[in-house]
Amino acid sequence: MRKLLMVLFAFVMVLSACGGGSDTEAGGDGEAAGPSAEDADRAVKIPTHNWSSQLVSAEVVGRVLTEAGYEVEYVPSDSQAVYAAMCEGDVDLVHEVWEGAFGVAFQEQVDAGCVIDAHTHNAVTREEWWYPTYVEEQCPGLPDWEALNECSELFATAETGDKGRFLGGPVDWLKGDEERVEGLGMNFEVVNAGQAATLWSELDAAVANNEPIVLFNWTPNFVEAVYDGKFIEFPEFAEECRTDPAWGTNPDLTHDCGNPANGYLKTGVGQHFIDEMPGAYAIVERVDLTNEALAAMAALVDVDGLEVEAAAEQWMADNEAAWKSWLG
Repeated sequence: MRKLLMVLFAFVMVLSACGGGSDTEAGGDGEAAGPSAEDADRAVKIPTHNWSSQLVSAEVVGRVLTEAGYEVEYVPSDSQAVYAAMCEGDVDLVHEVWEGAFGVAFQEQVDAGCVIDAHTHNAVTREEWWYPTYVEEQCPGLPDWEALNECSELFATAETGDKGRFLGGPVDWLKGDEERVEGLGMNFEVVNAGQAATLWSELDAAVANNEPIVLFNWTPNFVEAVYDGKFIEFPEFAEECRTDPAWGTNPDLTHDCGNPANGYLKTGVGQHFIDEMPGAYAIVERVDLTNEALAAMAALVDVDGLEVEAAAEQWMADNEAAWKSWLG
């Protein structure tokens, strides 16, 4: 009996030593270790905007943080005012800072010291006036902006009279299109779409009828995989173009140039986020978006017709190695 008890005791001790910690507790294979002791006990606040890749990638970032044990709150936000909101602590991060549209608003808060330039993604961006390639037959000389201006009446509508219509993005994207039209003396009127979906529905209709159209587009985006087209080539961008009237072809006005042809895509975070949630920040800092990833995310919504949540789920299923690497 004594020998039997000793054997049972030894067996129990071996089991205890081997099973003293679970994979979850130890940050085992395929699982995050969970929020650090330094992280504040609150949700990570992620803003959502009004274009497909941002909505899907916001959901992806949120799901990755949830995978690591964090709570997440999605905050619908104006895509320009969000940088001041991040400075004030109302949101924690912006993971799609496009240089052409939001660089000025972003840099203003970085210079103020309350927003941190956390990461530059591998994606290279461009945001510009764009047309389907068949328009070149109707307007020879494209993609040169002066050739476009000479063909302005080709793009005229009942709404714009004898001026060409440029279909711009939503007003809150602040692309400076009106200033460019004035600075370059173009015979165009800017008509802003209420939402991104309006751009694509009008493009679909124009292509179906072989009608001339020039509209705002960007890359990476699903459009380049569906339609053959080109960006308008304006005078090359420089920072002085936005601020110094003496720069460029028009000595009296600014914005007499195009947008950055090789723009950045960044992640910005509030300084408060680094201070309050260093563990969550470490994950967000590793999030890296590529041109292929953003185009695929947009296509899942705008081409395949998936809802944002389903698109995020599909992208994560197809790219497990990528998002798991963000967990570290």
